[in-house]
Amino acid sequence: MNVRLLSWNVRGVNDRSKRKVIKSVIRSQKVDLFCIQETKMQVMSEEVVRSLGPGRYLDWKALNAMGTAGGVLICWDKRSLELLGVEEGQFSISCRFRNVGDGVIWVFTGVYGPCSRKDRECLWEEFGAIRGLWEDPWCLGGDFNSTLYQAERSRNGRITSAMRRFAQVIDELGLIDIPLQGGSFTWSGGLNNQSWARLDRFLVSPNWIDQYSRANQRRLPRPISDHFPILLEGGGLRRGPYPFKFENMWLKAEGFKELIEGWWQGIVVRGRPSYRLAAKMRGLKHI
Repeated sequence: MNVRLLSWNVRGVNDRSKRKVIKSVIRSQKVDLFCIQETKMQVMSEEVVRSLGPGRYLDWKALNAMGTAGGVLICWDKRSLELLGVEEGQFSISCRFRNVGDGVIWVFTGVYGPCSRKDRECLWEEFGAIRGLWEDPWCLGGDFNSTLYQAERSRNGRITSAMRRFAQVIDELGLIDIPLQGGSFTWSGGLNNQSWARLDRFLVSPNWIDQYSRANQRRLPRPISDHFPILLEGGGLRRGPYPFKFENMWLKAEGFKELIEGWWQGIVVRGRPSYRLAAKMRGLKHI
């Protein structure tokens, strides 16, 4: 099953004309699941959901806004995904799904990250709780309101403690940051729209990557909002012999270690260290 997921901070869904634009983007991408951040709705309604998602097979769960701030909406096509469980946090909502087509069980967490350091720690704790509850393949998507590197901001500045902490959380949870295609930044703002940053992304676990070959995330055109929509495409399930089994006796073969070293150095991958490691390990399986 080829899974397609869309994440977008739309800065409010109360306006009917805005919802028409959002719906047109979702429809054009033919997604199995979409996650909307900053709904700014204290109580999500069936009417609003139906005006966003195409088709009568739509199902949904929402994390309500606090006043007019925040709010996360996750919608999915019941012909593709069967809901098995839901967990709500203060800044995230997680759904456990089974793929209708192939029976694969996995977890999606929709995120709207807070700006304060104290609240961010609450979000990181929510991630840890979900990882402790479910060990299935895991995908997180949304506006994290955090950057990982200096290069993810147009005004590079210095490496901040918030960046270090975000990177630490990703590494501790063993998540993979798939390189973003279609542009370096996902948000623009400030005076005359001169500030740019990558605040939005998908993160996935290694066993999610194992299920979906050729996974990629890319930035889509932005018709509304100060955030770009992000599309994650799984690329279909891996087929063929599985899993790969390493034989210890190979280590005794003359020249084997040198051969592996040559193969390893010959696989060129760009991205975060965790992503490069996972990609190279996958690459060795096919040599």
